[in-house]
Amino acid sequence: NGSGTSADAIKAVNYATKMGAHIISNSWGGGGYSVILENAIKEAQSAGALFVAAAGNDSNDNDSKPFYPATYNVDNIISVAAINRKGALASFSNYGKTTVDLGAPGVEILSTYPSNSYKSLSGTSMATPHVSGVAALLLAKKPDLTLSQLKQRLTSTGTPLKSLKNTTTSGRLLNAKQALSGL
Repeated sequence: NGSGTSADAIKAVNYATKMGAHIISNSWGGGGYSVILENAIKEAQSAGALFVAAAGNDSNDNDSKPFYPATYNVDNIISVAAINRKGALASFSNYGKTTVDLGAPGVEILSTYPSNSYKSLSGTSMATPHVSGVAALLLAKKPDLTLSQLKQRLTSTGTPLKSLKNTTTSGRLLNAKQALSGL
């Protein structure tokens, strides 16, 4: 029904880590700070997993009002804002000059849906898989990338957008072609 518990989120992150996931895509969020969840993300980092997280859909500045898990201060997290078709930060998207890393398409994204169907959806949960997918392409092309190199590549090769300049750490929109170029 589109909801879950922190305990289940922790179990999911721990399971992905145990199974050797290199990328953990997290189109979910909400709830308060949890040291147990933060520690699970840190364990994923120690195991070499990138944690891609939706920044949230509250038009909120995550710098001043944290949105978890995207705002945990853990190096393997990439927090993703949503961009509309015009290259602007989506009206609903959370942002943060020091806590949200980059933007990706997140408005009117065709997605799979229950009952073997498709639906056009909007949200940072739609933007997050774009980043996870490009991260997977990067690791497929160059499997020896470290977490730091992977995150740097994703955030530094994006297309600069005026709407993201002071609302994300990179000021950039994910760009798969540029991320893969020159590897």
